[in-house]
Amino acid sequence: MKQASGSGDPHTAPGVPDTESTPGIPDGADDVDARLAIRLAELRAERGWSLGELAERTGISRSTLSRAERAEISPTAALLNRLCAVHGRTMSQLLGEVEALAPQLVRADDQAVWTDPDSGFVRRSVSPPQPGFRAELVEGRLDPGADLRYDRPPVPGLEQHVWVREGTLEITVQGTAHRLGPGDCLRFRVRGATRFTCPGPGAARYTLVVVLP
Repeated sequence: MKQASGSGDPHTAPGVPDTESTPGIPDGADDVDARLAIRLAELRAERGWSLGELAERTGISRSTLSRAERAEISPTAALLNRLCAVHGRTMSQLLGEVEALAPQLVRADDQAVWTDPDSGFVRRSVSPPQPGFRAELVEGRLDPGADLRYDRPPVPGLEQHVWVREGTLEITVQGTAHRLGPGDCLRFRVRGATRFTCPGPGAARYTLVVVLP
């Protein structure tokens, strides 16, 4: 997986429209990255936004957005969270749009696994979102020292239930930190920034239930 860059583009003057189409995906791009890049470009085009306009709405540099749409980088969880917020969908919905339609029975070998190249967060879509269902089931894993931050909810009021299966997980919601051990469950609605950290010594593995408001 390729690392994301947060550097800006000094060659682009502010206020200049940027409506060019996304060029072809590099031959070396990961399959998931390539499909995700195409979908991100489609979502921007559907709204008629230039890269500059999307950069203003998300706080992500224009060059990073451009590279994500070219599959030159693997978007981080934080970056995808910001994009989901402006496009009005959860991360699972976005990732689900680049996968085949989920069947009623999801075999373990068929569950999509995605790794955040920045934090090392491993995310397994156990029960992916599907029309007619409001909830989804996710398995998460954070290695010791991992720090996963979201500056905003993808969908305001999103309901989450976090059940720790192994290790220790610290979750900060609305400025309050909660330390969870095996068997502990934290439930909340996401209305602001959240933070997931693994203090160690071992990895933290947890189950996350996400329910749309």
